Amino acid sequence: MTEPHDPRGNLVRPYAVTRGRTEPIRDIPIEAVLVATPAAVQEARFAGHDKYRIAVLCEPKAQSLAELAALTRLPLGVARVLVADMVADSLLTLHSAAPRKGFTERMDLLGRVLSGLRKL
Repeated sequence: MTEPHDPRGNLVRPYAVTRGRTEPIRDIPIEAVLVATPAAVQEARFAGHDKYRIAVLCEPKAQSLAELAALTRLPLGVARVLVADMVADSLLTLHSAAPRKGFTERMDLLGRVLSGLRKL
């Protein structure tokens, strides 16, 4: 006898995916561009299902952290922790979309983007 289909899917708590960590090893901006290293897919097979999926997505083309979270259907915080681990393990190469700036400069940039979007 088969089990009835559960509409919630496979439910895994975010803290189980990140082993209880809520903060990444390093700060990775949501717009950061990530590319898989040549050995990423091979080595990520042994790093867990979610890291493997991220490596596969970043192998053919660069992806932003936001895109990875959406494509893997992981919460952004979970994706950020996993991606930071993968960058630290040299499975992904991080290309920041913008130079490091202070909080004020980033908020100014976001304000200009929001203003531009409102004009559309």
